[in-house]
Amino acid sequence: MIDRGCPPAPGAGRPHRGADAAARLRRTDVDGAPRRLAEVFVELADTLVDDFDVVDFLQVLTERSVELLHADAAGLMLADQRGGLRLMTSTTPRARSLEIFEVQSLEGPCLDCFATGVPVVNVDLATAGGRWPRFAAAAAEHGYGAAHALPLRLRKEVIGAINLFSDAAVRLDDEDLAVGQSMADIATIGLLQERSLREKSALSEQLQTALSSRVLVEQAKGVLAERAGVGVDEAFTRLRTRARRRGEALSDVAAAVVRGELDVEDLSDH
Repeated sequence: MIDRGCPPAPGAGRPHRGADAAARLRRTDVDGAPRRLAEVFVELADTLVDDFDVVDFLQVLTERSVELLHADAAGLMLADQRGGLRLMTSTTPRARSLEIFEVQSLEGPCLDCFATGVPVVNVDLATAGGRWPRFAAAAAEHGYGAAHALPLRLRKEVIGAINLFSDAAVRLDDEDLAVGQSMADIATIGLLQERSLREKSALSEQLQTALSSRVLVEQAKGVLAERAGVGVDEAFTRLRTRARRRGEALSDVAAAVVRGELDVEDLSDH
């Protein structure tokens, strides 16, 4: 399902001059278009490396979206941990200003696209006042005539959306939409992969820290048991009591014992 946006303005039965120009550009570049599209996909894939730079990746994506879909500007928003949209990148200051307004006013094609997971395309901003009164007025002030929004979606998970803006009322055809959504899908996969790797790395670090702490505690139990002449269970009780009374991490107390910074007397009152 695709949200086709708002109906064209009266008198818009024949294509806008901007739409004609875009169509001519596509026809004259038909031989080079598939090659350029392949180059862009390779360029995006090349950024998905070990030192993945999210900001650079998203900037490249928005710039290539403008190029391939014959828009004048683009921006990309991602959902934060609370589910709200945050502007991550934009290709022009004008687009950035409008997208910030869109987030603040809580209305516009990008927000609807994110909420539904459905593309919102071919929005004639001259007739969009009924649907998004504040956004449509702001878009007119910024000089835009058309807008499109494509979801960053993988199955049922929507993590953001791409906004495209055109000065003229340029419309996306089905081929344009397929290209744009493919780029959005690549971005989604890249971002989710990066998040998964980051979470796995954090989990691995947490596990390693836990293992290291346990080894340290075992060492401290042995040291304290020998010095105090008590069993290892009693030694552990003293370590834990000290940690809880002082509000310290058990691993920190254990490390202090191993380093000789805490002696038997420091741990005898339990």
